[in-house]
Amino acid sequence: MSDHYFSNKPTVEHDLRTIRVALRGQEFVFWTDAGVFSKAGIDFGSELLIESMEIPSDATVLDVGCGYGPIGLAAAKLAAAGQVTMLDVNERAVELARKNATSNGIANVEILVSDRYEHVQGRRFDVILTNPPIRAGKLVVHSIFDGAVEHLTERGELWVVIQKKQGAPSAKKRLEELFDSVEDVARDAGFRIFRCSQPLPKP
Repeated sequence: MSDHYFSNKPTVEHDLRTIRVALRGQEFVFWTDAGVFSKAGIDFGSELLIESMEIPSDATVLDVGCGYGPIGLAAAKLAAAGQVTMLDVNERAVELARKNATSNGIANVEILVSDRYEHVQGRRFDVILTNPPIRAGKLVVHSIFDGAVEHLTERGELWVVIQKKQGAPSAKKRLEELFDSVEDVARDAGFRIFRCSQPLPKP
């Protein structure tokens, strides 16, 4: 089976590089590599989520599918008095995210190799962020939505970015089955940002 950015142990030859970008008024330098999502630069969907998300300064935040770290590390800057946990199944991505946290002077993070919520069982967060791995398939994407319900605090919010042509309508339908409030907070270039709150009780 060929490597994907959601592979646990990518075997493709390394191609380390750095990219420089401004996010939410902050300058970042990120290390990227072959075998991770959007290695050539931060994808438009992630940038739209970063620019749209609202993160309280003392929030506990979870980034599911963090890649090399732009969403979670931008969130950590916003949650300066809080804590951000970043998860990815891809060991190479996690290694890069840790390197990027260090190189950008960000200490209020923990970054774990984890298949979705595997290593945060029993923990709850004020904000969950995800740019889900569409190529992993609908079942995986929807399992990230489903798991968020179990890992949010009472007033917590799930923020999702998804492209219309890659399943935004079905994603919104699933989210509306899980949350009382699903707000379409931003749309641009075919991408949509959903802000979900007030998880519904299980039937």
